[in-house]
Amino acid sequence: MNDQLESAKALFMEYCGSLPDMHRGGRYAEYKTYGVDIATEKLWCKEMVEQLSGELSIRDWEAVSSLSLVSKHHQESRIVENVISFAARNMMSADSVVRLMFAEHLLDIIRLHKKEISQELLLRACKTAAELLEAIIAQPLIVDPGHELAQLKLKDKRGLNQRAKQDMDSIEEIMN
Repeated sequence: MNDQLESAKALFMEYCGSLPDMHRGGRYAEYKTYGVDIATEKLWCKEMVEQLSGELSIRDWEAVSSLSLVSKHHQESRIVENVISFAARNMMSADSVVRLMFAEHLLDIIRLHKKEISQELLLRACKTAAELLEAIIAQPLIVDPGHELAQLKLKDKRGLNQRAKQDMDSIEEIMN
């Protein structure tokens, strides 16, 4: 890959494929000078989805947050599949804060992909989000070092449960 294409790809990845965010960041004009075609952007998007999916973690929600950002501008059903697959396998050992943030980002991803994914995938995704939220409500509050309820503008377990219940209501809205 030549230097110009590498620079374009770095910009694309930095802004999670969001051309409007590039514009807001003052980098869109530079990106346009590279003349990247749509097929190349789609390829980079697939690469980004796989990279971010590999970075999903029970310790933080950074990768799922980035996948949510990618979802705003690129419809990739693999995002939904990868996030629910990871969540089903790993999230029950995460702390309460990570579970809530992961579930909320998953709900955002579901909303953004709702019209593009199959009904079966939609149901699986909603079920996965519901299981995370139900576990938050049913289990005691667990907060790992570095994660604070204040980060979520919450004070206690009661506030965490209320937010999880609101998110459960969102699942119902998504399903209707």
